[in-house]
Amino acid sequence: MQHIPIRTNTSFSIRDINDYMSGQNMIQSLHRHDFYYLLVLEKGAGTHSIDFTDYTITDHSIFLLRPGQVHAIHLHSGSTGYLLQFNQSFDPSPLLHTAAQQNFYQLENTLAICTQIFEEFTHSKEKYEDVIKSLLHIFFIHLLRTQKPLTANDQLHTLQTLIATHITTHKQVADYAAMLHLSAYQLNAITKSALGKTCSALINDHIILEAKRQLLATKNLVNEISWALGYEDVSYFIRFFKKHTGHTPESFRQNFK
Repeated sequence: MQHIPIRTNTSFSIRDINDYMSGQNMIQSLHRHDFYYLLVLEKGAGTHSIDFTDYTITDHSIFLLRPGQVHAIHLHSGSTGYLLQFNQSFDPSPLLHTAAQQNFYQLENTLAICTQIFEEFTHSKEKYEDVIKSLLHIFFIHLLRTQKPLTANDQLHTLQTLIATHITTHKQVADYAAMLHLSAYQLNAITKSALGKTCSALINDHIILEAKRQLLATKNLVNEISWALGYEDVSYFIRFFKKHTGHTPESFRQNFK
């Protein structure tokens, strides 16, 4: 069975986009990362698809991707800014999880912070990682000031992590309520308050999202994807997918491409 291409990264890195692109367009087909990806543009043009949501890249665009998300990008030459990548163990700020619930921001006057981060990383003086983490914390504060945060609830973040980890074997609200030592009623109250959705809807959303990722980023057969997601009954999986998307898995794959 084919797997979605995964790009890996260690600890922390930052690149000047202009140098990275070397005067060429940056074109990357659908893939996923096992690290956080932060693209901060002062000037930019192109398109960016993140988990099948399409964004038009403009000046002052900021993209923040969580580990596991899939994306494809076409960034035009002449774009300026920075690309930052760091793994989960780098852990720069307690605000990261909240900020990363939103993939796209548009905000001016953030480049100065990134320039400071770039200089700290380039010169690597004593305690430079601590300085970088402090600057990123300030950066995330600026991001969250532009939008009402979806939630700062630790239980919700833990739930989302558990769903991503156990979705192939656990698909019932009761499973996750037990993991969090909550009742199903309490868990639904948390998700409804924060996101306006039931826990069951969150579980279904993740199944559909992962199915879409597999359909468009691999050449795996529908039955292989069904089994990988924990559905032995392929016909049931096809009905489930069509109920939530309006398409069969195969027609979704063909129509999207």
